[in-house]
Amino acid sequence: MTPAPAPPDARTATVRRVRPSDAARMRALRLEMLADSPLAFLETIAQAAARPHVEYAARIAHVSQGCHTAQFVADPGGRLVGHAGGMASPDEPDVTVVYAVYVSRAWRGQGLLGRLVAAVAAWSRECGRPELMLEVVVGNDRAYRAYRRIGFTDTGVRVPHPTVSAMRELQMRRPA
Repeated sequence: MTPAPAPPDARTATVRRVRPSDAARMRALRLEMLADSPLAFLETIAQAAARPHVEYAARIAHVSQGCHTAQFVADPGGRLVGHAGGMASPDEPDVTVVYAVYVSRAWRGQGLLGRLVAAVAAWSRECGRPELMLEVVVGNDRAYRAYRRIGFTDTGVRVPHPTVSAMRELQMRRPA
């Protein structure tokens, strides 16, 4: 009997801001994210799969620099295994909205979520925004508990889900 492969070690993944050269690997990760958690993101897997590579490349180039929006990845070499984005809140100048947070199934529970959000937080502070805010689907208890473990608190604010009218999202915040 062949022994089961060892689980991945999150310490082997570098957490860093995306680079333009990551476009193809980001596209693969985006499709994985949408297949794994279709209600957590604002597009369908069909929409993402239909987008030309040149659009992915332009998007990744845009978020690889500056203070308005940024994306961070967990990169163990080869396939990317985690992602978290941040963007300046359009309504609150001191707030960064955390978005599109994802860790591949085999890599969950090893601290990558905290490392990805810490990267967004450091960028947010460098850009002069001392607070983070995110929204999570009401009923996604796994994500809710994970965000609480890394310091987010439920604000009590509930908003409609942006694409599924029957669902609600809850707002969470923490210092950057």
